[in-house]
Amino acid sequence: MSLFISNAYAQTGGAQQGGGFEMLIMLAVFGLIFYFLLYRPQAKRVKEHKNLVSSLSKGDEVLTQGGLVGRITKVSDEKDFIEVALNEDNNIVVQKSSVTAVLPKGTMKSL
Repeated sequence: MSLFISNAYAQTGGAQQGGGFEMLIMLAVFGLIFYFLLYRPQAKRVKEHKNLVSSLSKGDEVLTQGGLVGRITKVSDEKDFIEVALNEDNNIVVQKSSVTAVLPKGTMKSL
C-alpha cells in the first residue's frame, strides 16, 4: 500500500511568525491606490457636475444625457427641473442633473 501513497512527516522546526507590520504597510498602500485611482477622480467629476448644474441659466444651449440638444427657456429654482426648447415648436421638461454639458452659443444653428 505504501507503494502509491507517500508517508507524511511533521516539520521539525518551529513555525515562522507572520509579519504584522508588513501587512499594515500593504493595507496602507492599497488604501492610497484606491484613493488616487478611484475615489479622487470620481469626487472631482461630481464636483464639476454640481457646479455645472448650479450655473445653468435661461438662454444656455445644453446637451442632455439622452443626447438632446436644446436651449433653456425656464429654470425652476425651487424644483430641480428646467424647460428646454428643442426647436420653436417642441419644449421638454428635464431634471437639471440630466444636463451633461453647456454648449457654446450658436451650436444649435450649426447643427
